[in-house]
Amino acid sequence: MWSIFSRDPAKDFAYVIGEKVAGLEDKSVWSLHQGKKKTGGDNVSVFVFDVKSSSESQTALARSSFKRIKTLRHPNILTFLDGIETDKVIYIATEPVTPLSTYIENNDAEQRKNQLSISWGLHKVTKGLSFLVNDCNLIHNNVCMSSIFVDQAGEWKLAGVDYMYPATGTESVPPVKILPFLERYDPPEKSDLKRGIKGEKWSSDMWGLGCLIWEVFNGPLPRTSALKAFGKIPKNLVPNYCELVSANPSSRPNPAKFISDCCRKGGFMNNPFVKTMLFLEEIQIKEPSEKSSFFAKLTEAIDSFPTQLSRHKVLPQLLHAYEFGNCGSMVLAPLFKVGRLLDHEEYQAKIVPCVVKLFSSTDRNTRVKLLQQIEMFVEHLHAGTVNDKIFPSIVTGFMDTNPVVRESTIKAMLHLAPKLNYKNLNEELMKHFARLQAKDDQGGIRTNTTVCLGKIGSYLNPQLRQRVLCSAFLRAVKDPFPPARQAGIIGMGVTQHLFTMADIAQKMMPSLCMMTMDPEKLVRDQAFKTIKSFLERLEKLSENPDMLQELEKDVLSGGTVNNTAAGWAGWAIGGVSTLTSKVYSKATKKPSGPQMKGSAQTDTNTTVTPTVETVTPTSPAGPDDDNDEDEEQVDEGWGDDDGDWGEIDSPAPRSESVSHSNTQSYDDNDDDRGGNDDGWDDDDDN
Repeated sequence: MWSIFSRDPAKDFAYVIGEKVAGLEDKSVWSLHQGKKKTGGDNVSVFVFDVKSSSESQTALARSSFKRIKTLRHPNILTFLDGIETDKVIYIATEPVTPLSTYIENNDAEQRKNQLSISWGLHKVTKGLSFLVNDCNLIHNNVCMSSIFVDQAGEWKLAGVDYMYPATGTESVPPVKILPFLERYDPPEKSDLKRGIKGEKWSSDMWGLGCLIWEVFNGPLPRTSALKAFGKIPKNLVPNYCELVSANPSSRPNPAKFISDCCRKGGFMNNPFVKTMLFLEEIQIKEPSEKSSFFAKLTEAIDSFPTQLSRHKVLPQLLHAYEFGNCGSMVLAPLFKVGRLLDHEEYQAKIVPCVVKLFSSTDRNTRVKLLQQIEMFVEHLHAGTVNDKIFPSIVTGFMDTNPVVRESTIKAMLHLAPKLNYKNLNEELMKHFARLQAKDDQGGIRTNTTVCLGKIGSYLNPQLRQRVLCSAFLRAVKDPFPPARQAGIIGMGVTQHLFTMADIAQKMMPSLCMMTMDPEKLVRDQAFKTIKSFLERLEKLSENPDMLQELEKDVLSGGTVNNTAAGWAGWAIGGVSTLTSKVYSKATKKPSGPQMKGSAQTDTNTTVTPTVETVTPTSPAGPDDDNDEDEEQVDEGWGDDDGDWGEIDSPAPRSESVSHSNTQSYDDNDDDRGGNDDGWDDDDDN
């Protein structure tokens, strides 16, 4: 009499069953539904079997399948999470998946990427079959399109274990396939005419694998006889496919042999993506030379990989390889390239913690690789992370004895400046820049410091900016290294909107006029261009003094880097070798005529010759200099390319004045900062 108060066991199921997923109609006794875990809301898939509306044979089949799927654990077999069986229903919760047929229909990837995905999918399914038949001595007996599902990472998973049975023993009797649709996948030896033909224990499953291959490339199999037509099956897969659908069951290969044959030279599975995945799975046992060669090729190969698999399979393997595979900086380039495929939340969870940890590394090569690739991930870094966790580690690079580290650290500031707070940008960074520009023994590093200042000038505190930039550019034009002088002149031109008209007339114009007598023609030419630009502004003010406010409207504004400055120093992103090779090659090929007397002298640390090595900071610890393309274009000359330097023939247009995060921390009390020796002096002679 207490039965009316008993609870329905199905209500205790830990998952909420959602909408039905199409794809299994008439092909399985199960229906597939979307689902969510009641606690936490994690997505799952739920296979549902309605006991009350099914026959006894179907119910027995479902119960047998439920027992099987609970005991099978393999990466290539659908992952069982939970299940419940009552007299009304049977529920099986698994990892969230999509039927393979639906996945292929919705996959609009390029043909090449799609074939890479299929090759890896077939590899995983065959590996699962090999586990069943070779390790578990089980026959799947239902290999076809409706038995394969695709997880969120794009990995193919073997399921549909309804008709599985032992390969040997008294119970080695194949269950009857009660669904008429599945009969088309039966091998020839199951027919009455050929029932006496014996094969290997894997023969029927390998026939099913042949049916799966046909359906993947040609769509649903209409009848068994259609297997004779190859259709769209790739040519390099046809020989292996023919073995699978051979009428003689004994000639069908073992799953392990099928994989081996397809991975041979010219085989369907012999492609960069499958090789990459297999290598990453075994990376801990690979030799250092093998790892180095592998990662050198991986970055470029990633472009051809399926996006979903790159995000969910390649990326975790790369992270694991860095953490535990002793791969060092080799993994960084492909890691950041795959990271571009992630959305913001995923990037914050998976890549940013890795970046923070990498910047604390004491390995120079790792630090340089990070700095050189900072553009690939800086947009995902929060300002707080940059200032509190990354900048303190980066700033040590300014004092490194290796010129490559110093140079890379300078260039990285172009990307980090918008995220730095007041103290880090206006005080800490400016101290290091002042020292580098004045005292570094490498002319190229002094040059790139000037370039970087010109590009990040608009981010500096307006109360400090004029003094810093004016002092920096006037110091640069006295540098014995010709490119440094040229950088100082161009810096004046592209940041002219940030200076008062008085500073232009009284401080900059006299120095620029002196540079018209510079020994280097490239420097003289740039000086004349900048003088013309300044004169236009001064003439406008002379004709209409009321324009002073308009001409100086950006002087005290905070904002973003001026658009015209975005390209003027683009060469600074490359190595110093590129810069100096262009200067000296052009100076050698196009003599500037008789030397002119002037204050500028040849850099005592640099020999002006066509040989680039004498001016390029190099180090065994640094990465290879990848500037071959630039050096091939030496004949074009870098001094005449206005596109690289920005337009300075006319006054620089005003950048949009927007509030900057740094302005919130600006302190107008100069006395509070007066004690900080930032290295920028108002005395032009310093």
